[in-house]
Amino acid sequence: MTEDTSESNFPFEYEELKPEERDEVQKLYKCPYVDYVSVGPKKYKLHRRFLDDAANIYNMPLRKDDTFVVTYQRSGTTWTQELVWLLANDLDYETAKGTSLLQRYPFLDIFMFFNKDWQDYFIKNISGDESAVKVAERVATPVSQYVLSLPSPRMIKTHLPLSLLPPTLLETAKVVYVARDPRDVAVSSYHHSRLFKVLDFSGTFKEFWNLFIRDLFTLTPYFEHIKEAWEQRNHPNMLFLFYENLSKDLPSVVRRVADFLGKDPNPEEISRLCDHLSIENFKKNESVNFEELRDSGILASGEEFIRKGKSGGWRDYFDEEMTQQAERWIADNLRDTDLRFPNA
Repeated sequence: MTEDTSESNFPFEYEELKPEERDEVQKLYKCPYVDYVSVGPKKYKLHRRFLDDAANIYNMPLRKDDTFVVTYQRSGTTWTQELVWLLANDLDYETAKGTSLLQRYPFLDIFMFFNKDWQDYFIKNISGDESAVKVAERVATPVSQYVLSLPSPRMIKTHLPLSLLPPTLLETAKVVYVARDPRDVAVSSYHHSRLFKVLDFSGTFKEFWNLFIRDLFTLTPYFEHIKEAWEQRNHPNMLFLFYENLSKDLPSVVRRVADFLGKDPNPEEISRLCDHLSIENFKKNESVNFEELRDSGILASGEEFIRKGKSGGWRDYFDEEMTQQAERWIADNLRDTDLRFPNA
């Protein structure tokens, strides 16, 4: 079944998953409300509720001083957000410490995970606490209209690919895009899907990996997402970064981001910022760890939002068969591009 959403000023059609695909996805999630549709010619898998606000996001009025942090999930998004925010705000650590990232960066697409059926399920099965319910309602509310009232300069986070964002984005605003080796992305996304009760993934990592590489996970196909940004990497309003470089040489990346934002921190300021962003300190930073979601019961125990912050951790999860499968998959998808991941 194909639906046309063009009447709402969103130019892409969507399709239902095949019944066997839907069954395979839903049997691996404890939460009964994981419901994907394929959007656009690249068939990005988005939660059905995305369609409720797709046109508002696509047609969102932009400002010249907007800064977007755009990533495929689990690619160093939070790390990059904090880095960009602090440089843009003249290293105001006090405000950063006292204000959560959810407040500093409206998250354009978080609402799509939390449909009304899930909210009812949350109240009945997870938490009936009034404050927790309010948090759930807040993250379930689209922010595309809310951002219109925010003062400039605005900072906005999204995991959506460029093609689903306003078409004048790069002509108007600045975009910092971060890419990461897909094997590490898959491992981190697996843990993330176990962390958020709105997904509550119950399968093994190998089962998750097989969904991921067959484009049956949120916002896959992964390589299409990355390639869209890579093709724009030389645009003056695009800064394309690799997670591996943040991990290997953070001071160098700090200088690149500072230059992109028109800032000129001195060596001492760069050193302090790198210390603030070190994984040891970052894991202790409550303003970036989404503790308000854990306190409300939306996050499960036993998993962390900020994990290990290293590259190459996928080797601890892949057997030989999966390693060879991944190498073939990556090679096939990079055949038509000069995109290469550092130290892959």
